[in-house]
Amino acid sequence: MTASDRALELAMIAAHAASDKQAENIVALDVSETLVITDIFLLCSASSDRQVKAIVDGIEAALDLIDVDPVRREGQREGRWVLLDYIDIVVHVQHSEEHSYYGLERLWKDGARIELPESVYRPSSTRDDLETVPAFNDVEDESDEDVDAG
Repeated sequence: MTASDRALELAMIAAHAASDKQAENIVALDVSETLVITDIFLLCSASSDRQVKAIVDGIEAALDLIDVDPVRREGQREGRWVLLDYIDIVVHVQHSEEHSYYGLERLWKDGARIELPESVYRPSSTRDDLETVPAFNDVEDESDEDVDAG
């Protein structure tokens, strides 16, 4: 058994969204052979609590654009390790310290690595495939509009 096409699609969107928010150590693992609860673990890390939250927000926004919401979210308040459960995929966004300490890639080493596009590992400003991935940054901020004081 391998990961479903739907799980692969969600993982690619989430990986690009994480990359757009400067996530590090982005890895997708096919855990469908080992677990019955999900097909893919998407793992990534960030160097600060604030960046962890920004990555989580970016992933949620990108998947929300295709009407996919997490069924469960854990760790958001602490901002050190946030888990987003989308059933087909489970996203782990960890602070770099937690990433090093827990080593989820080592723990789930039996899961086959899913090859992510090279564009996931390049800065978003150098990518030519941005039009294929929903972008959180494209949403205009209405607070920037001029307000008539009149």
